[in-house]
Amino acid sequence: MLYLLSDLSGQLSALNVFRYITFRTGGAMFTAGLFVFWFGPWIISLLRLRQGKGQPIREDGPQTHLLTKRGTPTMGGLMILAGFVVAVLLWANPRNHYVWITLTVTLGFGAIGFYDDYLKVTKQSHKGFSGRFRLALEALIAIAACTMIALYSPQVLKNQLAFPVFKDALLNLGWFYVLFGGFVIVGAGNAVNMTDGLDGLAIVPVMIACGTFGVIAYLVGNSFTANYLQVNYVRDTGELAVVCGAVIGAGLGFLWFNAPPAQVFMGDTGSLSLGGLLGTVAVATKHEIVLAIVGGLFVLEMMSVIIQVASFKLTGKRVFRMAPIHHHFEQKGWKEPQVVIRFWIIAVILALAGLATLKLR
Repeated sequence: MLYLLSDLSGQLSALNVFRYITFRTGGAMFTAGLFVFWFGPWIISLLRLRQGKGQPIREDGPQTHLLTKRGTPTMGGLMILAGFVVAVLLWANPRNHYVWITLTVTLGFGAIGFYDDYLKVTKQSHKGFSGRFRLALEALIAIAACTMIALYSPQVLKNQLAFPVFKDALLNLGWFYVLFGGFVIVGAGNAVNMTDGLDGLAIVPVMIACGTFGVIAYLVGNSFTANYLQVNYVRDTGELAVVCGAVIGAGLGFLWFNAPPAQVFMGDTGSLSLGGLLGTVAVATKHEIVLAIVGGLFVLEMMSVIIQVASFKLTGKRVFRMAPIHHHFEQKGWKEPQVVIRFWIIAVILALAGLATLKLR
């Protein structure tokens, strides 16, 4: 909206500042953060009133959670999404197709997560709706998004998988790329969902990853910086920096209420949508492999569950004391703040490793 205002009033030089991605990214961060911080208490009170007993706590989870987390409202992802959408609509360029694709995936995954949270709260069970049906819906949204991304991608990069560090190392996947991209988006959504198990554990790594991909989107979407850093130039993806900035701002606002002891949980509404957003930005910027590095913490969480389930079914033995892996460390005696802060440190290290693939010099 503000971008269009500056576009229509091009003769007013003072308004031209709104055309700069960096300025609008900062504006999106501030707007989203202020919105969540301002309306957060009202939204939490409404959720607590509507949900009564709050999010059901798994009986087979850490026993300390039964005492400390019972009664805490969930669906706090609505706070994040509300601030995010307001900021994106206000500050992002509405003519940019990547903005609308990312917004659609985020809200689509958020709707799936919201319905899952709704069933858990109303039935007072940690089980939502059918896992297969949920994955099918996610895949449908993700594949549709990847089809659109493929259509808008530069001809030289269409259906190509790019490898980090080596600009000319491209693998033509044909239309299989759409399925691969869909897998990245669905995988990212569920990986973040697996990570969301402790107060503040998921939201900070999400903000760190979004900050990293905001930088990547800005550099990749600028022909000068892309050429200087020897990375593939993907036109118009720079606008995704504004989208990532909105997530950071909304995340900071949410963290105010999610810091231990949490007043609200983001639930699947937040974790699934934010993971889907990260996956979409990675596919749009042709940095899918880098997402596995930057989001390595999310990958670790998901792999711990896969390994645990596979090991138990095949051998009857568990590899970890409890999965996802953050519960394993809780069972080993780590306090919740220790697990959370140490995982934040890992997320920062992985983000720096991801940025290093840009060959900064």
